[in-house]
Amino acid sequence: MASPYSKAITVVTAVFLGISLTTVLLRCFVRFRVVRAFGWDDSLMVIAAMLNIAFATCGFIGAKYGMGQHLEYFLFHSDDFHKALFCFWLGQLFYIGIAIIVKTSVALLLLRITVNRIHIVILYITMAINMIAGLIFIFVTIFQCSPVNHFWNRLDQDYGKCMDIGILIDFAYLCSAVAALTDFIIGLLPAFIIWNLHMARRNKIAAGMILSLGCIAGIAVLIRFPFLKHYGDRDFLYKTANVAVWSNIEAGLGITAGSLPTLRPLIRFFREASYGSYGSYGRHQDSFPLSTTLGNSTPVPHSKLAQEGEQHFWPGGRDIESHGVHTVVVGNGRVAVAPANSSDDDLNTVMGSPDLGPMRKE
Repeated sequence: MASPYSKAITVVTAVFLGISLTTVLLRCFVRFRVVRAFGWDDSLMVIAAMLNIAFATCGFIGAKYGMGQHLEYFLFHSDDFHKALFCFWLGQLFYIGIAIIVKTSVALLLLRITVNRIHIVILYITMAINMIAGLIFIFVTIFQCSPVNHFWNRLDQDYGKCMDIGILIDFAYLCSAVAALTDFIIGLLPAFIIWNLHMARRNKIAAGMILSLGCIAGIAVLIRFPFLKHYGDRDFLYKTANVAVWSNIEAGLGITAGSLPTLRPLIRFFREASYGSYGSYGRHQDSFPLSTTLGNSTPVPHSKLAQEGEQHFWPGGRDIESHGVHTVVVGNGRVAVAPANSSDDDLNTVMGSPDLGPMRKE
């Protein structure tokens, strides 16, 4: 008979996998079809989504073979014990990989709209801490037992040993604390980044709230904290079921929150499409990609640069010449042009543009 915890793992995993995959697919549609600017942050989020599929698969298979079940269950299903343990072990590796990649993707996204040097330094330090802590925990997870397969074959092997459980739990607490800290830094920093942008206050609040959704993943980490002590429990697979559940929630929320800020162009896309302006989202034949023209000293016609700037920054199907322009100076003296009266969309245009680096208005 299946334990309620096994069912919970399956249901929660399916729900948050579906939500996260939907947002990533929408993100890819926006980047490929709407703004035509697919960057490194997008690529990393796609990789995170693929790892999340693998993580969810471990959850589904693990729940089938006994994750969430009491130890007594395996008296009648002895062959399933090592399979459930293997799924738990492998799932941890995918989970850590997701945490590293998602936060790196969000940090790269924030670097697009960050002009304050302090904020840039904070983002790079946060990425470094997140990556170092994640790699350490991956190493500990893989080699906590010697040989490695002793973790899931401990009932069948007469040889082998595992790391002291107290040390392993300390590592779990440490890495979870770092994960929560980096989640909250990346979640709260946008409020400071957006504060000085030239936007309407209500748009600042809305954009800040969307970008700060990463804090929700940090809350999931904190909720999981009390259950980490059960890594040393004899009834391991049952006691750590909550760890599996909240790990899936954290992974799904992280990917979803990291992708939602990129989806706002969908509003204008569907609004223009409803008015029969669908074709305005296509790239004009005589325009030059910013990624190829801004990196050299070759003069670019003003009209073409302006036209391409709007395509990359915020595809709205409007005539840029009739609205005036902002001159935007990108790192290394490169210049791009954006609509002068689109201050409310500054944040969204940069987040929908290629990875051009910090920007300032002249």
